[in-house]
Amino acid sequence: MKNLLTILIVIFFFSCQQKENKNTAVSSIDSTSVKQNKEPKKEKNKQIGDTIFMNFKNGQETFVAEGVLDSLHSKIYIKFDNEDLGEINATIIPNKEKANIRFNQIIFPDKSSDGPFGMDLKTQLNQKGKTILVIGHSLMAENPYYGKFKVELKHKKTGK
Repeated sequence: MKNLLTILIVIFFFSCQQKENKNTAVSSIDSTSVKQNKEPKKEKNKQIGDTIFMNFKNGQETFVAEGVLDSLHSKIYIKFDNEDLGEINATIIPNKEKANIRFNQIIFPDKSSDGPFGMDLKTQLNQKGKTILVIGHSLMAENPYYGKFKVELKHKKTGK
């Protein structure tokens, strides 16, 4: 009986020691994966549903994003925070050379709007806050554009 009790105690201690070894192995793997995740990520402005949130600028202080117009999302809303007064220059670059796509409207923070524009937009921003650009096709032209496009948005601050 003493031998059986001694064997059970030895097995118990060995099984506890194996669990501790497994935990230390996992923690060492976790520390290496954390080091790999600290590499700098390149942030992108992405289209989510029918909206592109312009949160990240590239090296030339320009907002750049890719979007898609399709039958479900015939209008795309570009949203950005205007923190400084100044001029905004925006351009749509479609995949096709001739495409029925344009800036339909700009909606200012006070909910007033202006438009329509063409594939290039140049206007004065006199209000601070959330500004929205609406991209779609012209209803006055035929063959609405469905496909990928790129939008570039540059904000020039004025001395006000």
